[in-house]
Amino acid sequence: MIQLSEEEGKTISFFDKYLTVWVALCIGIGIIFSLVIPVTDKDIEDFSIGKIFIPIGICLFLMMYPAMLNVQGSELRKLGKNPKPIILTIISNWLVAPFIGLLMVNLFLQGNPQLSVEERKQLSVAVILLSSSPCTAMVLVWGWMAKGNQEQNVINTSLNTITIIFGYVPMVALLTGIQNIPIDWELLLISTFVFIGLPLLLGIISKRLLISSKGENWFNNTYKPLVGKISILALLTTLIILFWLNGNNLIENPDLLLFVSIPILLGFFIVVGYNILITKVTKLKYPEAIITVIIGSSSHFEIAIATAIAMFGIGSVAALGTTMGLFWEVPIMLSIVYLGRYLKKRGFWKSDEFEPKIIEKPLKDHDL
Repeated sequence: MIQLSEEEGKTISFFDKYLTVWVALCIGIGIIFSLVIPVTDKDIEDFSIGKIFIPIGICLFLMMYPAMLNVQGSELRKLGKNPKPIILTIISNWLVAPFIGLLMVNLFLQGNPQLSVEERKQLSVAVILLSSSPCTAMVLVWGWMAKGNQEQNVINTSLNTITIIFGYVPMVALLTGIQNIPIDWELLLISTFVFIGLPLLLGIISKRLLISSKGENWFNNTYKPLVGKISILALLTTLIILFWLNGNNLIENPDLLLFVSIPILLGFFIVVGYNILITKVTKLKYPEAIITVIIGSSSHFEIAIATAIAMFGIGSVAALGTTMGLFWEVPIMLSIVYLGRYLKKRGFWKSDEFEPKIIEKPLKDHDL
């Protein structure tokens, strides 16, 4: 694997650092397009398969594939080496975060008189989708910046990718069932297969073939950065199209994004606080604690966006709601990195002279 210096491990590209700015810019471009070049329902239907707008389907697939290249099956064999931080992260991702999301739905969306019945339903599902999908990509970058335990980072992200395949649909079904929100099981399963299963399969196959034919160095230094750039372009293109098709609705109802942002942000803060506290109580050292906090508080916004579009359509309130997960996650994750560094200096976690073990090159080109 590629060895990098300490400073390289702490850096993030200019583009990634200001991703929230580019997201806001693309939202603005999409809204302007909606006013200047309006799109009709007939236009959408002509380029759709079911509820999937074909250009968006392609973009969503390109968003997901690079993340699947990070799966390292060999690292999963090390689960028993230091299981405590791994177990704490899994508990946060699959028990704490989803039910905090459900609590936020009950507090801020269900019964909200300022929202229609359909808006409450779709925004509630958006929050549930975001809280039920732990991240498998950008957390590698945040872990590098925070100087956390990179072995744990890779193990957790690889494990998350596998558990999402089996846990995502049941968790979403459970939480929506508790809220008595009817969902289309068939669409949920199909979207999970198309936007998680297929990219994972393609990622595993292409990774093995490319490493065997071109070498690991070329794969890590050339191929992954390239598909990472394609991925971020696909993400931003998706945002432009989403807000292009929903611009008029958003202009008429700007409060929708505010209504969904409140439970998303408060849910983030509660989960982050929980993870900071639990890593302190369980006496984790900083390198393990910060990775647990970062991954345990993360959200896989790509999967949430893809699922919302598959279930409700490209022009849905649910699709708009999930984009707010993307909008807020980047500044929140950066804040966690800097908060972790501050708490380390203050001696909040047990001190450790641990030098992070380098597993592979950090994803400076936004390997989603």
